[in-house]
Amino acid sequence: MAKEKEEFVVADRRKFTAEGDLKTDAPAEPPEPASSKPMPETAAPASPGEHKNEPLPGPPTHAEQAEQHRDYQAANKKIDSILEDQGHKRPPQADVTFERLVVGLYMQTMAQLGMIGEEGAPPPQPDIIGARQTIDTIALLGEKTKGNLTERETGMLQNCLFELRMAFLEITNALTTQPPPGQAPPKK
Repeated sequence: MAKEKEEFVVADRRKFTAEGDLKTDAPAEPPEPASSKPMPETAAPASPGEHKNEPLPGPPTHAEQAEQHRDYQAANKKIDSILEDQGHKRPPQADVTFERLVVGLYMQTMAQLGMIGEEGAPPPQPDIIGARQTIDTIALLGEKTKGNLTERETGMLQNCLFELRMAFLEITNALTTQPPPGQAPPKK
């Protein structure tokens, strides 16, 4: 079964030269679609839902979602085909599951707490703020999925939260009870 090679063309759509001058053959920008609501004039647009009083845009239609899903699947097949043509073996497909999501967030938090790192490397510096945000994200995920999880998923989520919160407390207690640099620890 012979595969047809697809050709594609790379077009330079940059509007400026390396010196910063406007190119004479720069492509024109497509007109932006008219919005039913004018954007507020701010320094930078806020992300959707950043402020609770701002209305969120409506969700994409069923047809738009179906088209996007088809395009996404086609892009995946194209990438897999390119990799196979280059002699790379495709890794076994790992199903995306709720448990894998929670484990990924758990491992991310442990790394943020400085509890895991590369072997032989100096101990990582904890990112307490990032760890707290990830722990809060896992808790929010638990709240939003309450009643929709299996017993196993619920138990795993609760165990991960318990372990992460305990590790967070351990790290923050250690950081907040250490003497300032250059001072001796208090005598007991």
